[in-house]
Amino acid sequence: MSTSSATSKSPAATPAPDSPARSRSMARKVAGASFVGTALESYDFYVFGTAAALILNRIFFPDVDPVIGVLLSFLSLGIGFIARPVGAILFGHIGDRIGRKRSLIWTIVLMGTATGVIGLLPDYNTIGLWAPALLVTLRLLQGLAVGGEWGGAILIATEHAEPRKRALYAAIPQIGSPVGTIMVTGTFLALTQVSQETMEAGLWRVPFLLAFPFMAIALYLRFAIEETPVFKDVAEHQALPRVPVLEVLSTQRLPVLIAAAASLLGIGSYFLMTTYTQAYGTAQLGLSSDTVLYAALVGSVLQLATIPAFGWLATKIGSARMVAAGAAATLLISFPLYWVISTADQTTYILAILLGGIAPTAAWAALGGLMADLFPARTGFTALSLAYSFAGILAGFTPAVTQAFATATDSAWWHPGVVLALMSLVTIAGAVAAARMTRRNTEAARREPVGA
Repeated sequence: MSTSSATSKSPAATPAPDSPARSRSMARKVAGASFVGTALESYDFYVFGTAAALILNRIFFPDVDPVIGVLLSFLSLGIGFIARPVGAILFGHIGDRIGRKRSLIWTIVLMGTATGVIGLLPDYNTIGLWAPALLVTLRLLQGLAVGGEWGGAILIATEHAEPRKRALYAAIPQIGSPVGTIMVTGTFLALTQVSQETMEAGLWRVPFLLAFPFMAIALYLRFAIEETPVFKDVAEHQALPRVPVLEVLSTQRLPVLIAAAASLLGIGSYFLMTTYTQAYGTAQLGLSSDTVLYAALVGSVLQLATIPAFGWLATKIGSARMVAAGAAATLLISFPLYWVISTADQTTYILAILLGGIAPTAAWAALGGLMADLFPARTGFTALSLAYSFAGILAGFTPAVTQAFATATDSAWWHPGVVLALMSLVTIAGAVAAARMTRRNTEAARREPVGA
């Protein structure tokens, strides 16, 4: 190319399709789309958790004792996690065989539709037992969608990123979780300004119905991104797996188990410290719904800064080490945190949730990078999704298990601390094992002859 043509304003002056500048631009665009899509999908999934803590028991389980009603609401929350491995297999197959982008489009359609339809459901007083049955069915569909969403969002972000920035780009979709919480909390804070009768009369449907316009936004962004260069390379070399799940289960069982263990705190701490603790704060401590919602809101706003900060730090010390450090710090504060909460007034409760959420956030921020380092690109979508889904099954029942533990211990102040400490120990073990496995994989790759 001549100098004149290179400096002109003609199309030849724009970056080539595979130029570094265009690759960096697309990486940022994909990261942004992954973040927005994950935020909207997190909203859809978390809106159920907040509603389960605050109102669903009165809408769908009105004929039982209030404590049992809350427990049933939490169980319906946990049901969504059972469908996650099925979603991981289904959308992982699409993601590893057809493309990451195609799979992520289908996950957002399924999630948005299921969440929106919950807002259209008749209540128990209208159709009886069909109401909770349909609620559980739609929750299962939500779980199916999330089973493929998280792994795909992490993968599409990291596969577009420069190697030295993978940990940071893996943290960007994680910001979608607090943003989803902010959206949910803000919505419910607005709704709690009306009377309980108005809420139960139908206003509770609004947060669910918002899923329909949110789905349209996410679809627009996901249609605009490109397939990852990593997947294109695998496809061009005809290295696509025939049945990804069978390959993962036959050759990557240990890495999946390790990744699931490392995921437990990052997922479970949300449902313990937000969903369960919200119900605990209102039912046992006598705090108002506004107080527990404000605490979740403020904590989520803080995560907008701490997640990218921990993601950046993970690029320096390694994702697995960052997860282990976050889990170790959480272990240290587990019991002091819930002792403070058990004696808290409004201000102290908000501060406890705010400060107590920092350590688990470190484990959450670096989780995507840890997983992306563990699995080969050939089956990465399925492997990441399965590991995250298996951890999600345990984490999703955290509120129900903790509620049952509270009943057994007469709501002793330390009962949530036991659950948080156990999740921290499991995550530490998983992160340490992941660091060792990643190091061995890296050393093996270096020793492999060029062209092998």
